Amino acid sequence: MPGKSTVGADGEGDRVGRRGFVATRSPSPGALRSPTSLTEGGRGYRVLVLKLGALGNMVLSFSSFAAIRQYHPGATIRLLTTAPYADWMAASPWFDRVLIDSRPAWWDFSGVLRLRHMLIDGRFDRVYDLQTSSRSSHYFRLFPRTARPEWSGIARDCSHPDRRTDRNAVHDIDRQHAQLRQAGVTTFPPPDLSWSHGDATRFALPPRFALLVPGSSAHRPVKRWPAAHYRALAAWLCAQGIAPVVIGTAAEHSLADAICSGPACDSAQATGAAARDLTGQTGFGDLTDLARAAVCAAGNDTGPMHLIAAAGCPSLVLFSGDSDPARCAPRAPPGATPVRVLRRNDLATLPPHEVIAALAALVPGATPPALPVTTRAAEASA
Repeated sequence: MPGKSTVGADGEGDRVGRRGFVATRSPSPGALRSPTSLTEGGRGYRVLVLKLGALGNMVLSFSSFAAIRQYHPGATIRLLTTAPYADWMAASPWFDRVLIDSRPAWWDFSGVLRLRHMLIDGRFDRVYDLQTSSRSSHYFRLFPRTARPEWSGIARDCSHPDRRTDRNAVHDIDRQHAQLRQAGVTTFPPPDLSWSHGDATRFALPPRFALLVPGSSAHRPVKRWPAAHYRALAAWLCAQGIAPVVIGTAAEHSLADAICSGPACDSAQATGAAARDLTGQTGFGDLTDLARAAVCAAGNDTGPMHLIAAAGCPSLVLFSGDSDPARCAPRAPPGATPVRVLRRNDLATLPPHEVIAALAALVPGATPPALPVTTRAAEASA
């Protein structure tokens, strides 16, 4: 949005130093701001929201972001996040400015000091810690004891603690909403993603395409459904006249290559339903545009699936035993097709025909897969 920026520690737009902060002077005693009696929603009230990442967690916070903006309509609201999300969030309607946290190690005294100065110089009246990690809770201690802002979170001695005892057993969205209710925020409008746009037209995709998200965090490979199974899914999509479009990071190109190759996808060239590899080519805005236009999407429990589902694309998400969909499954916006979830402790044991059948239920007019011979025999004997 015009007039908004990402800033480093001195408040100057986009000038970020080697460690993520620009060197700044020590704050003067007059710069320390105690919580004020200003109207919480009025002009002059300063709010900070903490959300450092990752992508899925960021998307699951969208309704909370919208609720905070609605509760503080005239306040200046800043977001403290990490560099990958700064420009994207600066374009949203929820924040007036975005601050970048380079997450300095605690032994990095100069880095922590710059972070402390940035927090103090913000002169915040209230902080909403939506990360609620040990790290973000420690930021509460970076404020002088006599000038700490109101704080919603789990930091010890904060003014608005989340006292819900089952907070770690409920879905992330529900947990955040419960935390905010305890701070007086009680209305949660559905997040509007109309501001998130890229330039997906440059990919020149056919009218009917589906998004496939075969990757995950590199350190959690157990969250990945096998590439060979995705290739079978891609072949079924091609047979339906739907082009499979693989998205992910540049490091996941080998996955896309394995999925897009094969006789079924090669033969679809003539029909325009050939598989496409867009790994490493899509930003958050591009992904939002693609999700709006896609027939459907299927992928692992990973950040892009959260954004795809939030944009309203009919989505199927595959969970392993490494994560719990009851706590972190993507959610569709009101009125959209609910997200479908399939789960196996070991995703390698989830057969392609089950995934294809579940995805076919999300695609009007799609032909369900034929059951494997062994499955038909088992059903006949049941």
